[in-house]
Amino acid sequence: MTQVVARPQKSTIVRMFSAPWPVRGLFWSLERVAPAVGARWAERIWFTLPRPPSGATKPSREAPAGKPFAINVDGHDVTGEAWGHGPTVYLVHGWAGHRGQLTPFVAPLVDQGFTVVAFDAPSHGESGPGAYGSRSSSIPEFADALAAVSAVHGYAHAIVAHSMGATAAAVALCDGLRAERVVMLAPMASPMSYARQFAKVLGFGDRTFRRLVTRIERRIGAPMRHFDVPELGRGVAMPPTLIIHDRDDMSTSVTDGAAIAAAWRGARLHVTSGLGHHRLLRDPDVVTEVVDFVVS
Repeated sequence: MTQVVARPQKSTIVRMFSAPWPVRGLFWSLERVAPAVGARWAERIWFTLPRPPSGATKPSREAPAGKPFAINVDGHDVTGEAWGHGPTVYLVHGWAGHRGQLTPFVAPLVDQGFTVVAFDAPSHGESGPGAYGSRSSSIPEFADALAAVSAVHGYAHAIVAHSMGATAAAVALCDGLRAERVVMLAPMASPMSYARQFAKVLGFGDRTFRRLVTRIERRIGAPMRHFDVPELGRGVAMPPTLIIHDRDDMSTSVTDGAAIAAAWRGARLHVTSGLGHHRLLRDPDVVTEVVDFVVS
């Protein structure tokens, strides 16, 4: 079950990044003698998708196959599926995820009279490689894919987005995408805060960090503050928003969801317990809550 909280909970340790001690030692040395080299290496790690666990198999589907589609986004193939008929709800997965992770929402939404559209972001799932290769992606690529898919499949009654996909959805909304409602599941609030954590885990300091931020902003073509989700909601009127975050999430802290809810006028935060970052997507109570919000 979910419960409403009025203020952010105490931050948990977020385990998005890890590094063995030899890597930390190398970054420590580069910080002192060659921070530009360290920043170039860190940039490559920052944008690289993690490899699937050894022996991992493709997750089983929780919804029947939909009508497949493929579109071209800036020269890159994005694939997805559509189900049902009616106002359109878009499902957006997170970093290193795939559209199949959100299939528990498909049947309940179709049963309520919606068209449901899910896609794999560039370099994810069945979609083609992004601009920097098959294991590299970025928030702008996610946001551009969502905007392109919605241009083909029509106005968004709602967007249901997970983790970094929620960040991308906020960017797309800020850049002009329209939607009646938004659901953010375990959202990431600020890439800059994760960049600082990233630097701490890899063991480098300000000399490398400043250069890393410059390289990131050069690649994505925008300042990192453009991806700060609470600030986006302060600057642009956002649709009614439901945020669901688990207090035991070890990938994105529940304080991220709380920060967005505090900044976005009209947003509601519900906090769950014991579901973590991914089981949240399969929990029946969460699915019901999301569908009720989209219907209402």
